Amino acid sequence: MASVQLNDALVVITGASSGIGRCAAHAFARHGARLVLAARDEAALATAVEECERIGARALAVPTDVTRNESMQHLAEQAAAFGDGRIDVWVNNAGVGAVGSFEDTPLNAHEQVVQTDLLGYLRGAHVVLPYFKAQTSGILINTLSLGSWVAQPYAAAYSAAKYGLRGLTEALRGELVRWPHIHICDLYPAVMDTPGFRDGANFTGHQLSPPPPRYDPRQVAEAMVELALDPRPSRTVGLAATLLRLGHFLLPGFAQLSGLVVGSALKRGPRTPHSTGNLFQPATGERRIDGGWRSNPADSRMPALLTGTAAVLLVGWGLMRLRNGSR
Repeated sequence: MASVQLNDALVVITGASSGIGRCAAHAFARHGARLVLAARDEAALATAVEECERIGARALAVPTDVTRNESMQHLAEQAAAFGDGRIDVWVNNAGVGAVGSFEDTPLNAHEQVVQTDLLGYLRGAHVVLPYFKAQTSGILINTLSLGSWVAQPYAAAYSAAKYGLRGLTEALRGELVRWPHIHICDLYPAVMDTPGFRDGANFTGHQLSPPPPRYDPRQVAEAMVELALDPRPSRTVGLAATLLRLGHFLLPGFAQLSGLVVGSALKRGPRTPHSTGNLFQPATGERRIDGGWRSNPADSRMPALLTGTAAVLLVGWGLMRLRNGSR
């Protein structure tokens, strides 16, 4: 199957209560998909379903905790029933984060990030692949992140989970070689303007804000639709993600430099108490798509800064090659 026709296709989206997941639901609804929306927040899910129905799609809310095996199995069963036995597209998207130095972040917070961001995706794949194999087709879309290629200092568990997802998806592709119409698609967004930084766990002692440039999450939603229509192994969203991945590949000591920059930036915000955020229960803030960060004037300066960064990376790489060649 080179692609799936989305009109009346059954699409499951985890983490659909806000941010990328919620606007992905809208994007698939506009293509006529039949939607099963999953998250912990029942009220927000109900609102998301109403929004999709107003667009003209059929939608079902299934309250789900991706850290629980039985909850994910229930989601798959409810989705298949709603899809008349089929599941065409499954989007693993639910995610949480915890920012803080490694030792200041409680061990149970580290564990919950891995449970959600790595094992939650593994559970999604585990419950949906039997349906894909039975129908000999299906598309699994995983929202990874820039953090899957470039480690995030002060978010160690998040980095471990996102790096692990690359291994998970590559291993699954190896096992699925005899099913050419089952596709595993990885999506690598840069920093998106969602409520994630507001809602996540914070053990830094300072208020957090996402580093610019912050991109519109609707770009990720459209990329998901494009992957469902024309599957490919990976897709990057946002020029910053590509440049930082290039810098990580070309420049020795990138992680150390990143640690210095991030550590300094985290101390600039106003003081705030430590918080577990949405790690162990749904967030209390307004459920919405946008985080409201893009109004920051710093974003308007980012195109020139990114161009300059690209030039520095290329010059640095060229100098390194010349130096190594002269030895």
